[in-house]
Amino acid sequence: MKRFAFIIHPITAADVTRKFPWMGYFSESAIEMATRYMPPVKASYIEGVRSPYAVVDGFFIACPLTSKQMVTLPEDYVLGRIEKACQKAVKMGAEIIGLGAMTSVVGEGGLRLAQRLPVPVTTGNSYTVAIAVEGLYEAMKLMDRTIEDSKAVVVGATGSIGAICSRLLAKNVKELTLLARKTEPLYRLRYRILNESGLAVTVTTSMKEALRDADLIVTVSSAADAIIEPAYLKSGAVVCDVARPRDVAKAVAHERPDVLVIDGGVVEVPSTVDFRFNFGFPPGLSYACMAETMILALEDRRESFSLGRELSLEKVEEISLLAQKHGFSLAGLRSFDRPLTEIDIMKVKQTMSSHQKMLQKGNNVLVDNILQPRYNTKLKMVD
Repeated sequence: MKRFAFIIHPITAADVTRKFPWMGYFSESAIEMATRYMPPVKASYIEGVRSPYAVVDGFFIACPLTSKQMVTLPEDYVLGRIEKACQKAVKMGAEIIGLGAMTSVVGEGGLRLAQRLPVPVTTGNSYTVAIAVEGLYEAMKLMDRTIEDSKAVVVGATGSIGAICSRLLAKNVKELTLLARKTEPLYRLRYRILNESGLAVTVTTSMKEALRDADLIVTVSSAADAIIEPAYLKSGAVVCDVARPRDVAKAVAHERPDVLVIDGGVVEVPSTVDFRFNFGFPPGLSYACMAETMILALEDRRESFSLGRELSLEKVEEISLLAQKHGFSLAGLRSFDRPLTEIDIMKVKQTMSSHQKMLQKGNNVLVDNILQPRYNTKLKMVD
């Protein structure tokens, strides 16, 4: 039986206290001080990953650093901690290792880890892109709208996932805006897209400027905190949040009933898989990045499939076909870890329609109270 491992980490200090309740008596800074010196731990044993072609098992291995620590501590230190988690996985028999959440960003998107380890690693980003785009198309269809007539924005456009999503969307959308923190990589990506698709895209580093007219948004930044607030979004916008930690503030779910936010990259795993770990999903569901690691293990593909900041369209297509072969599929649509129902979609469409009618009548109260910026949030995005 082939074996895989997937590296996870706590998103916040609160995740640490769920694993170690006694640490709840300490402050966040004290918890983060402690996690700097905690060794990697086996979070769970995974079994029941099977398809008509193979059976594999694996482990979740936890690197104790939080998302905040991943982006604020020295990179070499963080990389060393992730490497220790990977070495633990190797000792436990893993033949391929997946990098989850912020561990896939550190060290040039897994490239430096791949050079240090005796087994291949993958970020899972290729399958994440495939599932995110599939989910986006499904969401637009349910909203009775088309990708082809939309103004799209990619937040974190120059990152590994953002760049390939931008290139894919450019082939279909009416208008495309690329948003990231640094302008030079944005212009390089703009030039590449112009050559590939003929679409002259807009580039910006301003969140409010980019999102105010966007019909659909794919957000894939590597920010440690939420960066998209309720006031930034156009009525009727469809937002696919692929980032973990989330880019979209939870307040959007409560304050903007006229906006549809979907979780990007959630996959249904075939068979009766048992993760023995609660990451907020019903049994049998996982993130696409985790699923890519499982798919490669089922295929006995011992290679670093998705690495670095340069993903290929060919690999996105290839992993999508392999996923279909082994029975992996989009797990419906979810929003903030909750399944979306037909009633949910109907409510968004009705609220959006009501807002638009009121705007047409010149109801300035609605504009002042709902659609105009009410936040002074600073841009906290990294690409």
